Amino acid sequence: MSGMSCQSCPNLVLSQWGQDEIWQTSQPYPEDLQSANYTGKSSAITHDARICILLVESLFHIFLYTAHANRFASASKIRTCQRCRNALTQTFQMPEKWWSSSYKTSNGYFGCETTRQKGVVTGFNTWAYFEIKQTRGNLSYEWIKLNIFTRWVCSSNQTFLLLFDPTLSIRELITRSLSKPALFQSQLRIPFWPYSHVFEIVAHLEESAVWAIRNQVRAIENETDPGIVQQPDYRRLHDIARHAIHINETLDVSIQNIDTILKHYVLYMTSKRNESYFGADEDIHNQLEFFRGYITNLRHRSGSNEKRLQNEIQLAFNTVSQANAKTSVEIGHAAQIDSSAMKTISFVTLAFLPPTFISSIFSMSFFQCDENNGWGMSKKFWLYWVFAVPTTIATILIWQYWHKFSTSLHNRSPTMVPRIKEHV
Repeated sequence: MSGMSCQSCPNLVLSQWGQDEIWQTSQPYPEDLQSANYTGKSSAITHDARICILLVESLFHIFLYTAHANRFASASKIRTCQRCRNALTQTFQMPEKWWSSSYKTSNGYFGCETTRQKGVVTGFNTWAYFEIKQTRGNLSYEWIKLNIFTRWVCSSNQTFLLLFDPTLSIRELITRSLSKPALFQSQLRIPFWPYSHVFEIVAHLEESAVWAIRNQVRAIENETDPGIVQQPDYRRLHDIARHAIHINETLDVSIQNIDTILKHYVLYMTSKRNESYFGADEDIHNQLEFFRGYITNLRHRSGSNEKRLQNEIQLAFNTVSQANAKTSVEIGHAAQIDSSAMKTISFVTLAFLPPTFISSIFSMSFFQCDENNGWGMSKKFWLYWVFAVPTTIATILIWQYWHKFSTSLHNRSPTMVPRIKEHV
């Protein structure tokens, strides 16, 4: 191990699989791989190594796979360490643009290039990025990112596969997929062979993501509790819909990536049509086509999940609207009963109002009745009309003014629509 290696970054765990088909483990630093460059030789990697798995179990992970080296690393950590970044860039001929921070916010991509030295082809590089959203029953979620860089060396048919920031699940899946290298040795002469394993992992994770949403949707469809049906949790429904939209996006990006890889694979194999690969080229193409069809079908199921969820949201809205309409009908029926009662009261009042008015008039002191003189009316009876008529007119005018004023105030007041804070 180099005594001048970067001490701020943790050392790696390098497992190598050689011609003796035995795994050997060491702990190099990134700088210990620097001499590998395009020749494929390194102080850390043995000359007969066929496969190398390089791990870092600390704040960052680097997984370098070479059909001759395979490795995990944290792009974020290495970006801040110029020494280790230069070591990896020079060792694997990585383009400087790959380290650009703008790619960190992308939802996925694929790129490739041929490397040359003095006009002679020395290798073939590819890089790809995938995102998969995994949700749980309580609607918590995790973004799983698959950040890959590969380098294939022409002179030795070595393939270096770098996986940056892998989660534990990805490490387990890639280790399981590459645990028996003897089964695919014939494919190591083709730079695109790692992607048959990469898409096996992507397909596994995408399937898990799609079925997690499907289970959420199915639980909603099976809900029969009247209380929940009539009072749905719209926030939960829309959160599930948001996750479904993200999963559709990641599936679309995966399909686009595999289409791009297939396009470049066909172009590459066309340029090598004079070479014989003993069927290995056809095997890789068939595997990529299989995963393309498989992930495309997952996209159809995910689209079905989203439509089923929208159907449930619409059903919940209509159910609540129907319940509200039923309540409105009941209120209207009660109002009709109240209206009938008020009509009865009004009729009784109307029937007794004329006699009451006449009785009130004749009971005033302006009228007198005795046995000697009979009925008599005061000459001051006109005073009653002097006060009664203006007071009645004033009352009617005040009521009309108040009615117009209150209506004007009501029309001026703005209608406030409550807002619900959106959680992203």
